[in-house]
Amino acid sequence: MSNELSRASEIIESYDCDQSNLIAIMQEIQAAYKYLSEEVLTLIAEKLNIGTAKVYSVATFYENFSLEAKGRHVIKVCAGTACHVRKSQPIYDAIYEYLGLSGKKKTSADGLFTLETVACLGACGLSPVMTIDGEVHAKMTPEAALALLEEIRGKEAAEA
Repeated sequence: MSNELSRASEIIESYDCDQSNLIAIMQEIQAAYKYLSEEVLTLIAEKLNIGTAKVYSVATFYENFSLEAKGRHVIKVCAGTACHVRKSQPIYDAIYEYLGLSGKKKTSADGLFTLETVACLGACGLSPVMTIDGEVHAKMTPEAALALLEEIRGKEAAEA
């Protein structure tokens, strides 16, 4: 069993393979790996003795679950009404272009960043808002957002 499946198996067993804990199991596995692979979904179904289709339907129903590997740093740009009217779209567009994304691709080629939008981050008074790895950045501009990404790239390069 691969390391990914081994760790996932441990997580499932920590919940006593109880079907009623399906979402909690999926959340914990995703927290460990940043996404749910096809192999992991199959393992969950087998260990909980439920259909793979049911596990897959839960994974695709909830927006918080990802079936694709995410970058080391996850950027979420708020698209809620307050942020939208205060120009969050140009922030998203600048980051999208900076990361060299195209089509539905959300993760940079180097695997460093994943860009997402969220309906609301609940910080409307600070709009436009974005988060990087859960840390809130308020009153953003496209320039400030790119400066943050450059700072992260610099730190990553220094650690490499």
